[in-house]
Amino acid sequence: MVNIYSNLAYVYDKLMYDVNYKEWADYIEKIFEVNNIKPSLVLDLGCGTGSFCLEMDKRGYDMIGIDSSVDMLSCAKDKSIDRDILYLNQDMTDFELYGTVDAIVCLMDSINYLIYKKDIKKVLALVKNYLNPGGLFIFDINTPYKFKNIFKDNVFYDVSEDITYIWQNSFDAKKGLCEFDLTIFVKDGDSYKRYDEIHYERCYEIEDLKRMVIGSGLELLNVYDSLKLSSPSKNSQRVFFVCRKGGNNVVF
Repeated sequence: MVNIYSNLAYVYDKLMYDVNYKEWADYIEKIFEVNNIKPSLVLDLGCGTGSFCLEMDKRGYDMIGIDSSVDMLSCAKDKSIDRDILYLNQDMTDFELYGTVDAIVCLMDSINYLIYKKDIKKVLALVKNYLNPGGLFIFDINTPYKFKNIFKDNVFYDVSEDITYIWQNSFDAKKGLCEFDLTIFVKDGDSYKRYDEIHYERCYEIEDLKRMVIGSGLELLNVYDSLKLSSPSKNSQRVFFVCRKGGNNVVF
């Protein structure tokens, strides 16, 4: 994967101000609870600036964060300087660990950034390899509904005192590929710095991902609506997949 966060990394947290990481951590813990596991060591694939790792670390989990962006990890380490979190600069389609872990998460539609099915299959194979028996793999995606009805060819913007962004989308329904053209202005003293980045996400059908999960040898336990423990609707914009590695469903 290409490192697309070299500039955005340093303003990412400001752009994500509306994401409630405590709520996300609560939700992941609910999934642990309903599946009767109490993991100790958790891997966060595509950890970004480490906000989720930090929240889970505060709750007593041993966290490993993997990201392909050196700049995102630099921000993560700065935020976690007094925390014992292991951050690794690796591509999630080709990551290596020294041992196995109890649970793996891949959040904030990081899977959509894998624009080839072969890369998703690589991730699933690695997840299966590094999960302990009975361990969970939890990931979320932006749904086809969101790409076709929310993203499509719309322009989004937000204006505040310290940061302003313009986000222009171009969705190719035939290819299932969405281009996000981001222009960001960040206040720097009496002037503003401009950052430009282009990101791509693939629109994956839920049924296709189900088949890939099952084909990987992982057990597909549930597909949930966003931050809920109920089935998604036709208008769901984000869904979560809960998968398990075969073996005894032990309490770690």
